[in-house]
Amino acid sequence: MLRMIVDTKSNNILLIILVFLIGSLFSEVNATHISKPILSEARTEFTQGEKIVINGWVNYQDQPTSDVLLNAKLVRADGTEIAEVFNISDKQGKFSFEFETNRLLPGNYQIIITSQCLEVHRPVCTYQSATLTINVNE
Repeated sequence: MLRMIVDTKSNNILLIILVFLIGSLFSEVNATHISKPILSEARTEFTQGEKIVINGWVNYQDQPTSDVLLNAKLVRADGTEIAEVFNISDKQGKFSFEFETNRLLPGNYQIIITSQCLEVHRPVCTYQSATLTINVNE
């Protein structure tokens, strides 16, 4: 009788471990959508009053991908977010973001573009980013 109780506890523990392992495997399988913004232009110097234009394309499995939501943030060197805009990649997988510099102080800024993935893949998106450091001069 004691042996049966011990065997039952052992089986329950093994079952719990097995369920945990299978569950962790499925969570890894779900996080598979990786689209990444690729910047096409590397211009990093701008003058106050000049429009900053950032162009690029979305790479998914080494192919340009359309209909991917992208987020672009303009961030000061101290980490303060100046602007945030969203755009969707076009039929050729290309995107473009524009920022005005009229009200920017001279100095360094970062532009961070993050792929939000296709709408259908949003729950399994890995949110890949591309960052460009720019300088705004007087």
